[in-house]
Amino acid sequence: MRPSSSRAARAALAAALGLAIAGCVTPTVQQEEAIGDDFILDIRREMDLLTEPVVVGYIESIGRDILRALPPQPFTYNFYVVEDEKINAFAGPAGHVFVNTGTILKSRNLSELAGVIGHEIGHVAERHVAANVARQRTVGNLYKVTVYTAAIFGGQLGANAANLGGGLAAMGVLNTFGREAEREADTFAVEALVRAGIDPSGIVSFFELLSREGGGGVPEFLSSHPAPEERVAATQAQVDLVGDRPGLRRTDGGKLEIIQRRIEILTRRRSR
Repeated sequence: MRPSSSRAARAALAAALGLAIAGCVTPTVQQEEAIGDDFILDIRREMDLLTEPVVVGYIESIGRDILRALPPQPFTYNFYVVEDEKINAFAGPAGHVFVNTGTILKSRNLSELAGVIGHEIGHVAERHVAANVARQRTVGNLYKVTVYTAAIFGGQLGANAANLGGGLAAMGVLNTFGREAEREADTFAVEALVRAGIDPSGIVSFFELLSREGGGGVPEFLSSHPAPEERVAATQAQVDLVGDRPGLRRTDGGKLEIIQRRIEILTRRRSR
């Protein structure tokens, strides 16, 4: 490393430490985009992403329908399918949205699946993920935030962002939300789906389905989202406010069922 680059790196690290210690500075859009670039690299290394274009294209089409109904967004959103039978979905910095194959297979209609995707878009659009970067104050998370923030300056520090411990660790850090953030994301999803012409009642029915099938425990998707009963009631109240609006789509003419069958065939082949 050249001396000038070394001095720049030390200055970047000092600035990152200052931001992390302050614990109250949310990254700018540009900073979040750089953080997101490192995040997706880690995810690609540590998670099995399904790249089959028909399946991914279907999830993208739902996401794009929702985004077209929103005001202009500061990020270019990207949608991914994680090959995992667990019921889960999560959002990374700067518009990276992930949906597990298990979630797609469990969804009974477009409304339910779009509700999950809309909720994760909400976490990005409302800057919840970005706020989490600034909110980590423990010693361990201080280091993680420092590495992420330093990555925006590029160079060797940016290349070393994998020191976070990989995409799985990063996902855990950036996708721990409080009740208020979850309520905001649920409300965002209801409003966004209505604007996109999709019935938002699936948000509630999907949560209820998972709660019923969770047996003695709470399903993974709900366990990372506080107070599921409270959330279901609050979201149902939001849906009730929408009322019975003609033209809102609950299904998509069998497209979801085709995608589910395609996933079953693809994953069955790989398990042999």
